[in-house]
Amino acid sequence: MRTSYALPVAALGVVAALGLPSGAASAADNPLSLACQATPPIVSAETFTIDAGVNGTAPASVAAGSAFTVSLAPDAITVPSSVNGNTVNSISSLKLTAPVPANATLTGESLSGGSGLGSGAPSVSVSGGTIALTVPGPISGGSTFTLPTLNLDLTAGASGTTVQTQLAGSSYSSPGLTFTANVTSSIFTVNAPTACYPSPNPVLTSTTVS
Repeated sequence: MRTSYALPVAALGVVAALGLPSGAASAADNPLSLACQATPPIVSAETFTIDAGVNGTAPASVAAGSAFTVSLAPDAITVPSSVNGNTVNSISSLKLTAPVPANATLTGESLSGGSGLGSGAPSVSVSGGTIALTVPGPISGGSTFTLPTLNLDLTAGASGTTVQTQLAGSSYSSPGLTFTANVTSSIFTVNAPTACYPSPNPVLTSTTVS
C-alpha cells in the first residue's frame, strides 16, 4: 500500500549514476525499476516502486590488460513540491552504491556534471568492493536536479571474460539506494528514511575482454 509518505519519495524517480579507449563504444539508456520501502516515524513502513533510467557508455570490447573507462549517467529528476496535500520540503543524504566490476581492476573513479544538488558537495568513495556515490543535499521540493555521472577507470582482466556494471542491492535490508525525504502534513513534519534495491537488476554496461 502507498501512503502520503511513500508517494513523495516514489515521485522522485531517483536512480543511479555510475571515457573510452580505442575501439567501438556502446551506449544505452537502460530502464530501471527500484523496489523501495519508506519507514517514517509513527506510521508503519510503506512499499512502492521507482521507475527511471541510466545512460551507460562503455567500449564493446577491449584487449586483456588494457585501460578503459565506463560511465553511467542518470536522467534529470524533479522533486515534487507537494503530493496528496503534503508538502515535500526536501530530500537529503542520498547514497547510491554499485559493486566494483568483476574481471577488471578499478584504478580510479571520478564524478562529472550534475546540477541542482543543494549546498552539499557530492563525493565518491570505494570500500570493500563497493563504490558509493553520496549527495548530502538538501535538494528542495519542487526543484529539478541531475545526479553526477560516475566515471570508472578500469584495467581489463583475462581474455575471454566480460566486465559488466550493475547497481548494488538485493533487498530493503541490503539496499543499493538510500535517502531521506522531509515531508510536512497538516499536523507535523517527518523525516522518512527510504531504502531501495533494483528489481530486477539489469546489466548497465557490458565489455568483452579479448
